Amino acid sequence: MGDVLTIPVLVLNRHFEAVQLTTARRAFVLLYGDAAHALDDDGETHAFDTWRMLPVRAQDDAVPIVGGHLRVPRILHLHRYDRTPRLTVRLTRRNLMFRDAHQCQYCGKRPPLRELNIDHVLPRSRGGMDSWENLVTACRVCNLRKGWKTPDEANMRLARRPFRPKWSTCAQLLLGASSRYKEWDPFLKAS
Repeated sequence: MGDVLTIPVLVLNRHFEAVQLTTARRAFVLLYGDAAHALDDDGETHAFDTWRMLPVRAQDDAVPIVGGHLRVPRILHLHRYDRTPRLTVRLTRRNLMFRDAHQCQYCGKRPPLRELNIDHVLPRSRGGMDSWENLVTACRVCNLRKGWKTPDEANMRLARRPFRPKWSTCAQLLLGASSRYKEWDPFLKAS
């Protein structure tokens, strides 16, 4: 049951805009506490009392409860929350790797994730900052070969110039998702 409670659930604000992903555990708390309604495949909203009466189908994930099973909702609609998600992309190792498609920006290889590093194009020892425009994904071999030099000094070429990404809300939500459900598509396309 622990695995079922970690399934991602799409959360919509009161204007039906996708705002985040949460776990099934948190979704049940919001649903039971009447902070949100669950959406079924037809787009109908259900409070906890009506949701628990819905039958569990073969394609549904379910949590065992006294007297049967409770279907895990795929989408929650918050009643009072009307904010929209921020569109700035945080500078993190994960987001850098995603921007560079998990590919070394010097040799073009795609080694396993544990073999990838983050490299400062202008080394920190020379005043290089931690910024989108100065950080790239590099394999261990290329990162060691480059060392404290600039790419020109090391006679290495960047596959592409580093840039600050401008991902949509949809892309940011999918970054955090371990899986994606077809029920999410209409809401993610609108984001």
